[in-house]
Amino acid sequence: MATMTDEQPTKIGEVLAGVGPRLRRVRTERGVTLAALAAATGISKSTLSRLESGLRRPSLELLLPIAQAHRVPLDELIGAPETGDPRVRLAPRQALGGRTVLPLTRQPGGLQAFKMIIPGSPPDRPAPDPRTHEGYEWLYVLAGRLRLVLAEHDLVLGPGEAAEFDTRLPHWFGSADERPVEILSLFGAQGERMHVRARPSRPGRR
Repeated sequence: MATMTDEQPTKIGEVLAGVGPRLRRVRTERGVTLAALAAATGISKSTLSRLESGLRRPSLELLLPIAQAHRVPLDELIGAPETGDPRVRLAPRQALGGRTVLPLTRQPGGLQAFKMIIPGSPPDRPAPDPRTHEGYEWLYVLAGRLRLVLAEHDLVLGPGEAAEFDTRLPHWFGSADERPVEILSLFGAQGERMHVRARPSRPGRR
């Protein structure tokens, strides 16, 4: 069983402490006001201000809509993952089917986060081959269109849409068309769920 060393809480605290200044820098570089960002994300102006000043702890449900509004990768807001050398980022790797996978976490046995780019599917692509395994997965579409086959359901998700599911259900996902799709994938142990508040689809909706 993995155990947490004395250094890990310190490193986590350092990463979280750096999120606020990074949020402020990204926003000011784009000339976006807090009021405009609040309107784009559905997050209150006071919450955004507290995030930037470090008075509010950052979470996925807050950072994902902000990353989407600024059109930046989530890891740009969080910072480079630790690899032992702060100048080195975790390297992407090629997976089955030509997928490019970039690990965003290094916590064996804990919640795993990945940024994944899946190449487009040709018209004569083979039929999906759903698989099962232990765990719980959460998918968030950053760009492109994702096809998700989950048990008897066949879904297409666009940018800003998310799905979460028990991986003991037969599942498969890939590009919904000939263009690549970019997603964020979080995978946890059985029963470990991740909840994100999506950006309102219409003004005034929560």
